[in-house]
Amino acid sequence: MPLGGVRAMNVQRTLPQRGLPTIGAWCFLDSFGPDRTAMSVLPHPHIGLQTVTWPLAGTIRHRDSVGSDVVVRPGELNIMTAGHGVSHSEFAVLPTDGILPVQRGLQLWVALPDGQRHRQPAFEQHRDLPALAGEGFTATVMAGELGGVISPATMYSPIVGAEVSCAGSGVLPLNEHFEHGILVLDGGLAVDGQDIPPGPLGYLGIGRRELRIEAAPDTRFLLIGGEPLQEELLMWWNFVGRTHEEVEQARDEWEAQAAMSNGKAAAARYGLVPGHGPDAGAEAGRIPAPPLPAVRLTPRKRAV
Repeated sequence: MPLGGVRAMNVQRTLPQRGLPTIGAWCFLDSFGPDRTAMSVLPHPHIGLQTVTWPLAGTIRHRDSVGSDVVVRPGELNIMTAGHGVSHSEFAVLPTDGILPVQRGLQLWVALPDGQRHRQPAFEQHRDLPALAGEGFTATVMAGELGGVISPATMYSPIVGAEVSCAGSGVLPLNEHFEHGILVLDGGLAVDGQDIPPGPLGYLGIGRRELRIEAAPDTRFLLIGGEPLQEELLMWWNFVGRTHEEVEQARDEWEAQAAMSNGKAAAARYGLVPGHGPDAGAEAGRIPAPPLPAVRLTPRKRAV
């Protein structure tokens, strides 16, 4: 599907899936690129989640209604906590020579638990993330904890997110109380003798204490996991809620905000994203919410 318009970058969505709405609190996973199409995503809203941006190639400028204006590069982590409501934009950083470098990365969402999902919005950027090294692998821990290595990112559920570089045989420690999934990014990987090709999401289930891998040279994969989520989520567009009425209200408030003056909009639920006012040229505007379907929205059900 396109990310940010008809001529936009294509993305592959591997979570949620039919029968598998979440892995731990991870409820959404898009991979985009490699592509030389510039990412151009105008301001849009979120509720009830954390966005996790993990570039693999190229750089992304993030701006949000909390007041953040930062550039994130490969190996760095952007994490935005939407809480009750936030809006943000994401644009590729164009070089001065006009030649767009390859853009590639991951965008993930983490569902906030019921006791935290109405909190105030916030933003963090983390560089120099900790790593777990073992025989045949190195894992950069971007969220949660892996093998005793803890990410500095603020999370609200027991969780893990890591990019693993590996070659040959290796054994990664896992939390047996977590369910896990892996997304192969480059190279070739086999788990328990079964090949997992780049692209599709592999679900590992719950109860594993370790992950035994055989990897081709220069293999990279994403490991995500967490305690199985006990709450049913109602996900629609950019919102993670619990009821149809909650999502409907979130949509209506985003659309109503478009008609407000700047002063009132800044104080509204989603606030304003700096640099996207009426005089911003190609970056002016916002992404309107699509119409709600003609049926009542219901949570996705787990079948695995």
